[in-house]
Amino acid sequence: MRADDRRVLIAGGGPVGLLCAWLLGRRGVPVRLFDVNESPQADPRAATTHPATLDLLADDGLADDMARVGLVSPIFQFWDRPSGEKIAEFDHAVLKDDTRHPFVVQCEQFKTAKLILERVRKLPNVEVLFSHEVIDVTQSGDAVSVDVRGPDGVKSHSGAYLIGADGGRSIVRKQIDIAFDGFTWPERFIVLTTPFDFEASRGLCYRNYFADPDEWCNCFKVSADGPPGLWRTVYPANPDLSEAELMSDAAVQARMQKFFPASQPYEIVHRNLYVTHQRVAATFRKGRVLLAGDSAHLNNPIGGMGLNGGIQDAANLAEKLAAVLLDRVPNALLDLYSLQRRTVATEYVQEQSIANKKRLEARDAETRKRNLDELRAMAADPARARRFLLGTSMISSQRRVAAMTLAEA
Repeated sequence: MRADDRRVLIAGGGPVGLLCAWLLGRRGVPVRLFDVNESPQADPRAATTHPATLDLLADDGLADDMARVGLVSPIFQFWDRPSGEKIAEFDHAVLKDDTRHPFVVQCEQFKTAKLILERVRKLPNVEVLFSHEVIDVTQSGDAVSVDVRGPDGVKSHSGAYLIGADGGRSIVRKQIDIAFDGFTWPERFIVLTTPFDFEASRGLCYRNYFADPDEWCNCFKVSADGPPGLWRTVYPANPDLSEAELMSDAAVQARMQKFFPASQPYEIVHRNLYVTHQRVAATFRKGRVLLAGDSAHLNNPIGGMGLNGGIQDAANLAEKLAAVLLDRVPNALLDLYSLQRRTVATEYVQEQSIANKKRLEARDAETRKRNLDELRAMAADPARARRFLLGTSMISSQRRVAAMTLAEA
């Protein structure tokens, strides 16, 4: 088989697309990756990397490098905002027999992408083309081709398979007409980032969840260019208010002071307002085109499951594509990829991320008490805490994937 006949095309140069390129390239598969941006994006997006994901990224010291440029976070806490009480603390150490990484690493998405890109650039069979946008997709029984707009105009590229890792607005998904069913939350989410040290001043750990009947809050630390690092706080926004009203200095300070009263105004180094979806593609495979990451599934950020799900997609897909291209395994194996990863997206990521949100935003006093009592009871019982952490760390979903067979596809 000629190299061109084995080439994998990838749309999207974020962590998911780059990881597919690296894992396939290391096996000797020729890869050509296109990304619309001029260079890797340094936007402050997802940071939490769970134990199940770190296990997949251990090769070539990648997980270790992520820990080096990020923050190792073995524990996370739940708080009740009205009372100021710490409700529960969970320690990943109870997973020491379940994972090589009994902790979370807070490594911003762009840092993970940069670490993978450094490895990709060492592979002569992998091309990474920035400032190149996939605009059209066609496929036949034995090949797929894309039209790509680059600095020199529109050109066509062909390969054996195409991976769409081009985000929630995926051109690839739209071009091959795969439905993206689900819903959009009515409230937008606000992210406010500050250098204020919540650990020193308030005893917070690196990952904190605040339940509140009016508006919940997530507060977690990232290393940024640190030390000392930055703290990101995330809140739901009133859908009836305009962006100008929500993002004004007065509104931002009032929101911060409600959760974290302080004698001085907070220094805010970054603020963002964004729409959040819960959606899953109808299939992750259509012929020779496969979807991974946000192009295949979107969810709210509470619990940090979106990027982790995308990285797990990439590892699963690269392994199966390599088997098809190099070991002549029937390409029906790619149906198993779709089944496994779509099952995780619907049964685990969607359900758990929605449950996480509902746990924090409950308004009814009885429901709030039941939720908080349940968290206390789980944290106090090592066996229950372990079961809970197997879910939040995404180890349970990986075990579910491992148990699924091609006969089910």
